Amino acid sequence: MSLTIDEQLALLVRGAVDVISKEELAEKLKKSHESGKPLTVKAGFDPTAPDLHLGHTVLIQKLKHFQDLGHSVKFLIGDFTGMIGDPTGKSETRKPLTVEDVKRNAESYKEQIFKILDPDRTEVVFNSTWLEKLTSYEFVKLASQLTVARMLEREDFRNRFDNEQPISIHEFLYPLVQGYDSVALEADVELGGTDQLFNLLMGRTLQKVWGQKPQVVLTMPLLEGLDGVNKMSKSLGNYIGITESAADIYGKTLSTSDELMFRYYELLSDLSIDEISGLKQGIEEGRLHPKVVKQHLARELTARFHDEKAAARSEENFENVFRKHELPDVIPEYPCRPDTGKIWLPKLLTEAGLVKGTGEARRMIKQNAVSLDGEKINDEAHELAASGEVLIKVGKRRFCLVKFG
Repeated sequence: MSLTIDEQLALLVRGAVDVISKEELAEKLKKSHESGKPLTVKAGFDPTAPDLHLGHTVLIQKLKHFQDLGHSVKFLIGDFTGMIGDPTGKSETRKPLTVEDVKRNAESYKEQIFKILDPDRTEVVFNSTWLEKLTSYEFVKLASQLTVARMLEREDFRNRFDNEQPISIHEFLYPLVQGYDSVALEADVELGGTDQLFNLLMGRTLQKVWGQKPQVVLTMPLLEGLDGVNKMSKSLGNYIGITESAADIYGKTLSTSDELMFRYYELLSDLSIDEISGLKQGIEEGRLHPKVVKQHLARELTARFHDEKAAARSEENFENVFRKHELPDVIPEYPCRPDTGKIWLPKLLTEAGLVKGTGEARRMIKQNAVSLDGEKINDEAHELAASGEVLIKVGKRRFCLVKFG
């Protein structure tokens, strides 16, 4: 990618909240260009959950921007820090992960990140590589770099202290060892979410102590979920998982509001800022329909995590099902063999994987969002005779053919 320093800078700070500092980043880019030596860019991920959603990919997409410019990307899996537990934003001490949890989740991360990053140009590193080798003397030296008063400037620690909630000593080590990661990797740039600013700045502090030039800190916003209000989260159900089916990624993206759509464009799309501005202008001038612009985003994201054919097929199926009221090409089947001659509908919906539990099933039924063979059912006490087969539809996108036997 042949861009001027100013053009590179514009791409790299796109969507960022904090850049500490922009001038330092410009200087590093210039020196990298003159020397031919790529910058070392790191972002750390604690393997706390096995599956990524679009909120996680905001940082990975920014790593890709650096990678596209020829820089060295270090995808750091915090297997050591994961066993401490990140205290950021926590109101209580977080339960540390076991070694088995860390290994299992780390492998899942490695498989998923290469849907975005180039595996041949990405180095996956584990911070246990250097942190496990620190001597007790070196740990004491590390701990001496920060006062308790400075640590209590962190809002989460301060709140817990003021509310007389426990703070374990090992939690104070977390930002220190995360900062030491930057020393070990001699990082030029570190990326993180806005909630990680304290930890990222610790890297700058420790690099100065170890005689290194401090890294540039770049934070990215926490992506809003499908509700457009709360941070994307699996617990809130407002997420788009990158391992979800092509149909779900496509359909969920289309369900976003027009305002949220452009938020996703800015943080997730490969389109340039000028191209995105052109789409906005097209809508404002009436030359483009918001649905068409949203379809472009849905195709792009679906193709990224699957492929172009899957994206095209998802778009065609969506049009068939939701515009032409036809059925999708592939409908999952569920063989059901109840103990009695009847089965309670909420239980069946749960067993068939159409809802997470009977509570959600009952809500969907009350909302008139469940149909059996095309007939809406609004009685949450409804029971089905366990014979033959029935086509169940829940909401707008979930289908299942139940076969009794």
